[in-house]
Amino acid sequence: MLRSLIEAWPDEVYTRPLVTTRFLGQRTTYVCAPGHIRSLIVDQAGALEREPFMLRALAPALGSGILTADGPHWRGQRRTAAPMFRPDRVRAFIPAMAEAAHATRLRWLGQMSAHGSADARFDGERDILPEMMRTTFDVIVATMVSGDSQLKVEPFGRAIDAYLGQTPWKIALSMLRAPAWMPHPGARAGARAVRYLRSEVARTVERRRSRGEPGADLLGLLLQAKDPETGERLSDESLIDNLLTFVAAGHETTALALTWTLRVLADHPAVEARILDEIAGLGADPAPEALDRLAFTRQVVLEVMRLYPPAPLIVRRTAEEVRLGDTVIPAGESVHVPVYALHRHQSLWDRPDVFDPDRFAPELTASRDRYAYLPFGAGPRVCIGMGLALTECLVILATLLPAFRFVPAKAEMPATQFRVTLRPKGGMKMKVVPRHAH
Repeated sequence: MLRSLIEAWPDEVYTRPLVTTRFLGQRTTYVCAPGHIRSLIVDQAGALEREPFMLRALAPALGSGILTADGPHWRGQRRTAAPMFRPDRVRAFIPAMAEAAHATRLRWLGQMSAHGSADARFDGERDILPEMMRTTFDVIVATMVSGDSQLKVEPFGRAIDAYLGQTPWKIALSMLRAPAWMPHPGARAGARAVRYLRSEVARTVERRRSRGEPGADLLGLLLQAKDPETGERLSDESLIDNLLTFVAAGHETTALALTWTLRVLADHPAVEARILDEIAGLGADPAPEALDRLAFTRQVVLEVMRLYPPAPLIVRRTAEEVRLGDTVIPAGESVHVPVYALHRHQSLWDRPDVFDPDRFAPELTASRDRYAYLPFGAGPRVCIGMGLALTECLVILATLLPAFRFVPAKAEMPATQFRVTLRPKGGMKMKVVPRHAH
């Protein structure tokens, strides 16, 4: 459990529709059939609440924002934030995304030309995950807090790493019913990280307020947003909770999707060639609408997120009795949707461990149960930033892939590691090689 929670799942989650386990006297039901998943997180969503161990892991950093809140508080925040992620808003952010991706492209080329091929830092291996973190952080800054150069990616990323690194201990101690004050490895570093992250976001909000103009980015929209039912604005605490949630969760999950995609493509040159042909067809300076023509590239990203979902687990607790088919789950028990296992379930996918982007061709997608594929969750709590994340992946891939090849440091794929998100254990070491002489 401490190494990676996925390793603690029973093998049956990959073959059976429902699996119930008992650990330290606590029952957990794993829900792995699409019909049961729909019944649970859509039809009976009102009978569920947040899982205490996940709240213990996330709430110190994210407070009671849209990811961690429950009940009326969550519904109010969701209603208030939803208009910011409409498709037309997302499309308006595409030029800023392209600019951030182009900055990464220029930075890499500049490092290579400045240091020469003898410099191992740039001609040799680099960890692609922090590189993608930096790129997606640049996108977050451009789309959420544009014009604020004081929010720095490196210390912010280190703080997120420090915080996530100790969350398995928080989860394990919560399941052991240990008190929240119980010391554990990484606790002090995690507390320092929380103070840094929340204070940086609070200062960011204050700097924006001092400008006197809210702005047209996501922070500006948050500052102006009102709950359409109550007319209330977000409190300062909710502003910090939600902006930190969007910055931290949004940039990391997208960076992970891109990191896994670049690594998978390195093993599938024919698929990569199809993507390059599709990108070349957009022309030199495509309009935002041109992204709609990257249909196969989108299929590739969706298939990578099937194999390596950035959010590999949905956890809930029953506040009331829940019925799934003939199975009754009493109030107060854990119900988990093991997304990583669902996406590799033997009864739902042909050759589930094989990478095949054609699974997401329109006709196959239309014939598949909606609840067999949940990289962004589903139901009332489906990821609010789903459209933004997918668009961002397409823009960054369309900018970087024509310029660089990515050569893995090792032939085998890195092991997966659950750290709230699904990370490559030990990072993703790859060599970045320019496709053409510059």
